[in-house]
Amino acid sequence: MARPFVMYPHKVLRSIAAPVAEITDETRAIWDEMIDAMETMPGYGLAAPQLGIGLRLAVVDCSKDRGQVVRLANPEILHASVEPRDHEEASPNLPGVSGAVTRPRAVTVRFLNADGVSEDKDFVGLWATSVQHQIDHLNGKMYFDRMSRMKRNMLIKKAAKIRG
Repeated sequence: MARPFVMYPHKVLRSIAAPVAEITDETRAIWDEMIDAMETMPGYGLAAPQLGIGLRLAVVDCSKDRGQVVRLANPEILHASVEPRDHEEASPNLPGVSGAVTRPRAVTVRFLNADGVSEDKDFVGLWATSVQHQIDHLNGKMYFDRMSRMKRNMLIKKAAKIRG
């Protein structure tokens, strides 16, 4: 049975996720579960805390036909472009609402890959937006934290009304 998404304001969504010491079969199993959950949304990425798992694990797949998932452990942004990109972002942890967020158009990220090897990778456009969104989750932040207080409060209020 699939692990459910935790709902905002669950404390794991506001906590800094713990680093992953090494890539194990258990790590790979969590990634697989995250990919399955991501595909049910459907979304472009998922961070482990969204499923209530407090580890620095994320998956991203912005490919047109899917199947090009990047598995990331302990991702960190090494470089971000000055050129911005706006994108309408949402989260299964606060269903029914979304909002425009401005982030760097491109980022270089260092992470442990599925083989446990440190890798530096450039992400551009939607890929960059998604990986930054996931790293925010790993740092206890939600996409609406990047909005004005007024927009954030309206969004949270609207989500609460939808939930009933």
